[in-house]
Amino acid sequence: MICSATNADATAIAALYNHYVVNTSVTFEEEAVAIEEMAQRIADTQAAELPWLVYEENQRILGYAYASKWKSRCAYRYAVESTVYLDKAATGRGLGTTLYTALLAELRKQNLHCVIGGIALPNTASVALHEKFGFQKVAQFKEVGWKFDQWIDVGYWELILPK
Repeated sequence: MICSATNADATAIAALYNHYVVNTSVTFEEEAVAIEEMAQRIADTQAAELPWLVYEENQRILGYAYASKWKSRCAYRYAVESTVYLDKAATGRGLGTTLYTALLAELRKQNLHCVIGGIALPNTASVALHEKFGFQKVAQFKEVGWKFDQWIDVGYWELILPK
């Protein structure tokens, strides 16, 4: 079931996300995110009237997706960045597709124009997910992140939402 995240979901979301923080280079955060910080991030996203969705099964959060402002300047108000994370044990089941379908539907309802996905490379699964929805690669920055004693590239994929 997909629903909007609540403050009560912060514990499960932090635990899910922190696996990626500590063990992978798909996020450039280097220290685990506290539950209170995650609750604040959820609240800030929703205060900006942007969606933060969770996928729940058997009362357990298996993934989440949200949108955040692309940039703070007013002219960027119709562009957002999308984010999706799945519990490491729930990958390969189509949950990313389910979450992205719901997230993009919410963004269309809000009359947003452009969705941008930033992907630490290489990340075959994330690239495939974005391209499945019609995102097109528009940029790649070389060696912009440093984590686990290595430089990491970041690619950007863009989707113009149809009206």
